Amino acid sequence: MDIITSKDNPKVKYLASLHDGKNARREGVVFIEGVRGCEDALGCGVVPSIVVADEEHASWAIAHADRFSCECLILSETCFKKISQTVHPQGMALVAKRPVSSGDVVLRGDGKDIFMCLEDIQDPGNLGTMIRIADAFDFTGILITKNTVDPFNDKVIRASMGSIWRVNITSFENSNDMISALHGKGVKVIAAELHGDDLSQAKIDLPAAYFIGNEGAGLKASTIDQCDIKVKIRMQGKAESLNAASAASIIGYVLQELRD
Repeated sequence: MDIITSKDNPKVKYLASLHDGKNARREGVVFIEGVRGCEDALGCGVVPSIVVADEEHASWAIAHADRFSCECLILSETCFKKISQTVHPQGMALVAKRPVSSGDVVLRGDGKDIFMCLEDIQDPGNLGTMIRIADAFDFTGILITKNTVDPFNDKVIRASMGSIWRVNITSFENSNDMISALHGKGVKVIAAELHGDDLSQAKIDLPAAYFIGNEGAGLKASTIDQCDIKVKIRMQGKAESLNAASAASIIGYVLQELRD
C-alpha cells in the first residue's frame, strides 16, 4: 500500500480539518485517535469510514479496513503528526459517522427513565465526566443544548473513558425545546439550583430528567421556571457551590436509587 508522505496531500488536509469541531459536524463525522480511543470505539460497535495509521501500525489499519470494507490511509510519521490532536501521537486513528441525534426524547418503556440535561456546558472535561456518570448509572440518555461543547471534541472523548460510545446523546436547539419534548413524554423535569428544596427531602418520581447549567452562569431563569421541581445539594462546609460534574454525579446517584 502506498504511504502518503506529503502534508499537502488532500486527504491529509481533510483529516487535519477535522480538528475543527465545526468542520467535523458539517461533515457528520467524528475523528477518533489513539490506542484506547480506537479500541473503545470499535469495541462498542462503531463502524469506521476511514482507518488511518502511521507506518509502524500499518498492519493494524489494513486489517481493520479489510474487516469493515472501508478506506485505509497509511501516513508517514510527519503527516500523522499533522492530523493528530495530541502532542505524542500513537499512530492510529479512525473517522466514523457521528452518532448524535437531534430533537427527540425516546423512552425505554419501563417507566424508570432518567435523563441528564445539560445547558451550555463548556468544559470538555466536565462533559466527558458527565457522560461517564450517565454510563455508570445506566441513564436513558443525555440531552444537550446546541451551545454545549461538542460531545465529540477530542478532550471530551478522552475524559469519557469510552462511555461516549455507550450513552445516547441528543441535541436540542435550546432548553425550552428540550423541556417541551420531555413534558410531551410525561417526564418530570428537575432543576439543580441553589434556592431549591433539599435534594434528600424532595419528592421525585421516575421517569425524570435533571438539568445542570453552565459552569459560570448556572441555569437560565427561564429554564428554572419551566422545571417541575427545584432541588439543591445541602452542603455543610464553606464552599458556595459544586463543580458541575460533581453536582451531576450526586443528583444522578440519588435518582438511580429510585429504581429499586
